[in-house]
Amino acid sequence: MKVLICDHPDSMMPDHALEIETLRAGLGADVEVEVYEYDEADRDGFYARLADADALLTAFVTVDAEVMDHAPKLKVVSLNSTGFDQVDLDEATRRGIGVCPVGEYCTWDVSESAIAYMFALNKHLKFYQREIDERCKWDYAAAPQWPRLEDQCLGIVGFGKIGKCTAEKASGLVKRVIACDPYVEDAEFSERGVTRVTKGELLAQSDIIVNHMCLTEENARYFDEAAFAAMARRPLFINLGRGLCVDEAALVAALDADKLRAFGADVLYDETPDLANHPLVGRDNVIITPHSAFYSTTAIEDLERLSCENIVHFLKGEKERVFKLVNEV
Repeated sequence: MKVLICDHPDSMMPDHALEIETLRAGLGADVEVEVYEYDEADRDGFYARLADADALLTAFVTVDAEVMDHAPKLKVVSLNSTGFDQVDLDEATRRGIGVCPVGEYCTWDVSESAIAYMFALNKHLKFYQREIDERCKWDYAAAPQWPRLEDQCLGIVGFGKIGKCTAEKASGLVKRVIACDPYVEDAEFSERGVTRVTKGELLAQSDIIVNHMCLTEENARYFDEAAFAAMARRPLFINLGRGLCVDEAALVAALDADKLRAFGADVLYDETPDLANHPLVGRDNVIITPHSAFYSTTAIEDLERLSCENIVHFLKGEKERVFKLVNEV
């Protein structure tokens, strides 16, 4: 039995000891575990290592029909992520390949990052840091005056686990919290003191907008030109969901037109962006982090353990113990 751990070099875990230990503890000491850095220019190298793999563990490698054609023994794709849009789910289901993201491991961390972004953007931290480090200027009045967080309305788009956690953390910081999510029951809003609103109401009423949506066909480019035009209060906009939820050209245009006060993101439209030529890079009112909102010692340990336990349970036929299986196989 073989498990292939494979990802882009900049996405690979620095140490695979816990993953290997978990796999061998569950599948036996003789299980083969191969760690391979994905190289888009050498897909044949990837295919050669995948050919005899029973399981693939990855976060960002695209797993489409072509990849599956080169994996005749593949039974399960386990993902070091909560999202699974990098896998062709219909094709995997047709071939009987299980797809297992990690349903929960970094809720606290990502919601903590949402709060950090709110503070950093509202208090002009990047602007002041650049004023001092790059321009040697000491002038608090160089930045515009903005209201305290306690005088602002926070709008959360996507009220799943992370959205709820952000709402709970922010409840004592902002004037009020509103949220929209068509798939969540009314009680889940009200019991947290959050007002349920429509998309249009949220865009019109929010001083701060945080996106916590996972990517689906329905919400690709959810924040488009029309959405930015509907943001009546010139909000701070923070994207901690998926980059593909945002029409990046429309976002740049909104920033250039001063329709947004500032923008923060942990994800961009391209998961491996060309930062040297990216129109969002280098702006005083934009803070971007490298898909690191989840990053903490506890989160990484949970991620590695749970993603490997998903492989163990699936290959042992214990599907009911898989933390999250998103297709019927």
